[in-house]
Amino acid sequence: MFKVTPNPPHTGPVPYDASFDLDPKKLKASADRALKFYLNPGATKTQIPPRKSGTFLTIDAAVDEETLLVEVHESVSSVRKMLIDLAEMEDGTRRHTMLVLHRSLLIGELAVNRLLDNHKPG
Repeated sequence: MFKVTPNPPHTGPVPYDASFDLDPKKLKASADRALKFYLNPGATKTQIPPRKSGTFLTIDAAVDEETLLVEVHESVSSVRKMLIDLAEMEDGTRRHTMLVLHRSLLIGELAVNRLLDNHKPG
């Protein structure tokens, strides 16, 4: 296949334009204006308000630890099972990544199981 443009195309040198001469005093003045505009170093610093917890999903404070552990166990177990199903449909590095994630979730599930086994209600 014939390529119309050479690779890279032959172009002449960039011509010198005297209008682009930059005065150092003007450069410093424009840099100072930009810094003042974007950073505003002389302005008083406002206190960042503390982060509020989200109210979209909340856990009732009255829920006991055992119920929370059971919920965590069910969630981790479900995600682990979905991940292994997805890993069976993949090949190569994506499959390996999913299997590593599956192993991490399995370790988390085993830890929650141990907590549930050792938990004494009361």
